[in-house]
Amino acid sequence: MNNRKFFQQIRILDPLSGIDEVTNLFLDQGVITEIGDHNISDDGQIEVIDGTNLILAPALVDLYSRSGEPGYEERETLKSLMEASQDGGFSRLGILPNTNPVIDNPSMVTWIKEKTSHSNTKFYLWGGLTKDLEGVTIAELAQLAQAGVIGFTDNRPHHNLQLVRKLLEYAQPLNLPVALVPTNIQLRGNGVIRESSTSIRLGLVGNPEVAEAVGIASILEIVFLTKTPVHLMRISTARGVELIKQAKENNLPVTASVNWHHLLLNTETIASYNPNLRFEPPLGTEIDRLALIQSLKDNIIDAIAVDHTPYTYEEKTVAFAQTPTGAIGLELILPLLWENLVATGVLSPLELWRSLSVNPLKCLNQKPINLQIGQSAELVLFSPQQSWQVTSSQLKSLSSNTYWLDKEIKGKVVLIINN
Repeated sequence: MNNRKFFQQIRILDPLSGIDEVTNLFLDQGVITEIGDHNISDDGQIEVIDGTNLILAPALVDLYSRSGEPGYEERETLKSLMEASQDGGFSRLGILPNTNPVIDNPSMVTWIKEKTSHSNTKFYLWGGLTKDLEGVTIAELAQLAQAGVIGFTDNRPHHNLQLVRKLLEYAQPLNLPVALVPTNIQLRGNGVIRESSTSIRLGLVGNPEVAEAVGIASILEIVFLTKTPVHLMRISTARGVELIKQAKENNLPVTASVNWHHLLLNTETIASYNPNLRFEPPLGTEIDRLALIQSLKDNIIDAIAVDHTPYTYEEKTVAFAQTPTGAIGLELILPLLWENLVATGVLSPLELWRSLSVNPLKCLNQKPINLQIGQSAELVLFSPQQSWQVTSSQLKSLSSNTYWLDKEIKGKVVLIINN
């Protein structure tokens, strides 16, 4: 790959500085050396890239996704996860502890770090809050922190609020993010779809909005008591947005994220009974969807999570209520959010990029990627007009459990540059 690149008249997005303009950018040995409308003398060693209809912006960052390896390599390996992340424009990705064995001890952290030491994607590892993620015994949090985890999560709701209090008290001095799933298990019951007239019409057990509201409210009260910062995962309801807004107005140390599917789809889509539409929490109503989008514009919900969850065809091809929750998304999120939210004027390009690059790093207590002269390049080149068909052979992921399988979508990552 040529180490000297001149991007000519390309649209540059930088949410950190608020820049959205067409100009030139020069990379020399992976470092941004020039930005502006001046030209570069071509000595024959420079790769000139015509920026017409292309976008150059900071690479994307995913807060949390699942790896199949170790334990479920038929779903995804660390290698295929890296390839899918690169194909989707992600230079950094958080791996949830739901592997087999789970990431709840330093040896697992070390093993994965060694396995991915030469990866083009920087993997952040989430350590389990409790042993085996069972929500019973607190894991070796201090040792996990020393081993290099990015934060702690069980990636599941906790029914024992006394344990949640202890977890936040124990985690506080470690100064690492604690990510919690805000759901009241008793109220959720066996619900597989958001409780509404649609759930009744489709004959599926409903998961009421109040299950998330009570889950959020309970966690916020414990945060008020302990003052430990938390990250609320997978917010899915308008009521949830209201509660987080109030918490931030009261200066509680809270950040939040939303699964990207909840920004594009609603409960009505489930009428097809497509198993790739089964999520936890489930897709919301149209009111929920619009509230979630507005919350990103208002900085109430901080980040959009890919929450990439691969499953094999056999695992997903069962009745809707029995299918495991989740879908893949690393290679689809940017084109689909751009096509459906940015191209339609619902979100600005900078609002989308802020939610997919700057704010995820803030939620992880990491410095945002900087698109400034003198900085090492960590960039993605995106073609919003390029159409392609989502097929198993086109995807780098080993799994293809997505609602958009065999559909044509618009928008493709052309190149990712990570120095």
